[in-house]
Amino acid sequence: MTSTAFTLKEPVVRTTSVIFASPHSGSYYPDEFLARSVLDRHAIRSSEDAFMDDLFEGVTQLGAPLIAAVAPRAYVDLNRAADELDPAVVEGVGRIAHNPRVSSGLGVIPRVVANGRQIYEAKIPLAEARDRVQRYWRPYHAALADLVTANLRQFGEAVLVDCHSMPHEAIENVCAGRHRRTDVVLGDRFGAAAAPEVVDAVEEAFRRAGLVVARNAPFAGAYTTQQYGRPSRGQHAVQIEIDRRLYMDEATIKPHAGYDDFRSLLMGIAEDVVRIGRCEMPLAAE
Repeated sequence: MTSTAFTLKEPVVRTTSVIFASPHSGSYYPDEFLARSVLDRHAIRSSEDAFMDDLFEGVTQLGAPLIAAVAPRAYVDLNRAADELDPAVVEGVGRIAHNPRVSSGLGVIPRVVANGRQIYEAKIPLAEARDRVQRYWRPYHAALADLVTANLRQFGEAVLVDCHSMPHEAIENVCAGRHRRTDVVLGDRFGAAAAPEVVDAVEEAFRRAGLVVARNAPFAGAYTTQQYGRPSRGQHAVQIEIDRRLYMDEATIKPHAGYDDFRSLLMGIAEDVVRIGRCEMPLAAE
């Protein structure tokens, strides 16, 4: 299924309770948005999780669905709550309780892209911000919620894998002094979003592939893991952040020579991950 808000690729037969989602890989930049921004077409892409949807496209052959954003994160962030509006970038928004994401310019309508670069010269109207949420955020999350509900009905559980990429520099300070830098960060909101055995299994899948894995630092998960992670109800949500340097040139935002090999490696990992939802391991409700 393809809509103006998201793409949904389904397997011929769904054989696992695992769902893959890519909320930040959208790359449709409306002309009016680019005209309003002070950034050029290249700089504005720095917050985009480029190619995540393509890297995980093969999960449909493993019996799992993949839902991915159409609009870019710089335009509307699907991994934020719909009401995380930033008064510094949206006209008519009153002061809100302290929210570190909004304060840093990363609300549902972002004020900045990577490295704190401002997107706009002036504020945007509240009606425009609400329209973006209505046209992109709400359809995406309605579809994602339907996937979770369907899996709960069919399998008695749902395991959501929220797929992201991280700038290589984001983990350099965290990994200072280590023999090898982290390749993947798993976020489960410090155990609140998924049962331990689920996160253990996801971590083991990456480790078996030779990748170095960390948990919850520097990324513990945001709106998606918070909203859909309900282990006591059989809903598990795990955010994965993959070092972009493993598959792309961050400066040019293009796949590098190792892209295809990494994509194959990732599909081997995904094959292990989908087994979590095939009743091949017990998932106890907490």
